[in-house]
Amino acid sequence: MTHYPQRIRFGFCLPIFAAPGRHLFRTPNYPRLDAATTLRTGQRAEQLGFDDLWVADHLMLGQENAILEGWTTLSALAGSTRRAGLGMIHQAHFFRQPAMSAKMMATLDQISGGRFIFFADPAFGAAEHLAYALPYPADPAERIARTVEGVELALTLWRSAEPVTFESRYYRVKNATCTPLPVQQPHPPIWFGEAHPDTLAACARLGQGWNSVPVGLDEMRVRLAALSAACAAIGRDVAEITRSYETQILVATDRASLRRKLQAMADLTPDAPPAAELAAYLSGATDTLPESLTRGYLLGTADEVTAQMQGYVDAGVNHFMLWFMDAPDDAGMELFMQEVAPRFRR
Repeated sequence: MTHYPQRIRFGFCLPIFAAPGRHLFRTPNYPRLDAATTLRTGQRAEQLGFDDLWVADHLMLGQENAILEGWTTLSALAGSTRRAGLGMIHQAHFFRQPAMSAKMMATLDQISGGRFIFFADPAFGAAEHLAYALPYPADPAERIARTVEGVELALTLWRSAEPVTFESRYYRVKNATCTPLPVQQPHPPIWFGEAHPDTLAACARLGQGWNSVPVGLDEMRVRLAALSAACAAIGRDVAEITRSYETQILVATDRASLRRKLQAMADLTPDAPPAAELAAYLSGATDTLPESLTRGYLLGTADEVTAQMQGYVDAGVNHFMLWFMDAPDDAGMELFMQEVAPRFRR
């Protein structure tokens, strides 16, 4: 058994939107969004031993654009769980005024007993911002700069029980207080995502965590090397930063069960047949899983998924943020925590 110098941690992504069917995107086994079902999966994930719970931060996504608002959902989750960390995946900077966000985050850290994780993100989708009449600068560099300044504003407010005056390029407050301060001191962990040079530089300077969406192992190595270089440029050890890989996972007791699970997901949208490669696998014409699924996703038996994850661990990943494709069914997450997670926690 491989021994790891640092405990590998596992995050569970709640299905807060439904995207059933052949596209196999995030929640392909969820026929229709139901708030009670979604919250139950988060509570069950904590019972099973997942280290942290995550919700997406979008306003329109999935079937019929029906998605639960992230901050409200996270607050409800804070009140119905007791141990796991709590965060919003790519917490969209322009959805909420940053000083107000700092107050909201401090409050959530208080009511959760110090479990909040701040995953700061500029967001990279204009449609939902414009639909809700929210600001969305066209220049990605400006969006990142505003996001980083928002993080600096939050840190300033969290570090002082006295009134704060903050003036910078984009944001300013005058005699603002953010008490009670967060439980976690000096502040809740701050995460960044993706591989834009400006984001990597901000993570090296301010971050305690960094996350990548599914990109495949080769590209993940490139991204981790870029993060290491950003840290080295300011004399920081990249080992101080949690390095997370966010991806979809489908784990089954055997390959026949895996095929049945995928077929059941495809059957949820009978009027939209799967792509040829997936159709060939589902029909039994081939036993080779579609490359579109194996490039970056984790699919297979417990042994196969363990081997796939080991490649990312060897590359430097020490946290996995997991979207279970068979959610809200508990079977996949239960099998994972029984058969896969213990192999990385010894």
